[in-house]
Amino acid sequence: MQAMQYEITLPADYDMGIIRHRVETRGHLLDDFPALGLKAYLIRERGVAGSPVNQYAPFYLWRTAEGANRFLWGPGFRGLAADFGRPRVRSWLGLAVQDGPAAAVTGGPAPSWATRVLTPVGPDGDTAEAIERAVAELTASAEARPELHTTALAVDTARWELVTFTLWTADPGPDHGDRYRVLHLSRPELAELPRGRHW
Repeated sequence: MQAMQYEITLPADYDMGIIRHRVETRGHLLDDFPALGLKAYLIRERGVAGSPVNQYAPFYLWRTAEGANRFLWGPGFRGLAADFGRPRVRSWLGLAVQDGPAAAVTGGPAPSWATRVLTPVGPDGDTAEAIERAVAELTASAEARPELHTTALAVDTARWELVTFTLWTADPGPDHGDRYRVLHLSRPELAELPRGRHW
């Protein structure tokens, strides 16, 4: 698995209705994209849920690197770069994916919120042990909240930084990192992403 995100920060007076319309009319185009576990079309709005900025910040979980490449070098990303300028794309190596209680509820509400937590892996101690602890914490947290749908853990080995990305069916509150609204969720191969740790 590979995690990926780009953040497009917009002016403070930007009409976020433009982004909502873009997602409403184009979001479905990735609903059956090969090798895509999920794409969460995320926004933050200045002054809402503690956000200091207006931002469009989609988050992806790819089943294969080929899928990510097909997207990045294809018409979808080229169109986004033409409209907003080419954003810096962050990527992380996948470590684990876990379903939460909300994922098991047939006909339950779709995820409407997402959170992202960035955590440095300190320079001291055993890196493998730190990763194992983070995976164990991910598993425990996935079972603790009924509104938690799906959570994933990945690592940026250039920065030695962990990312924990979580989808929620209700607002999780301010204690879970950066909060985003989910405008649309494409998840063609979410079921195919291996659960638990990825090694």
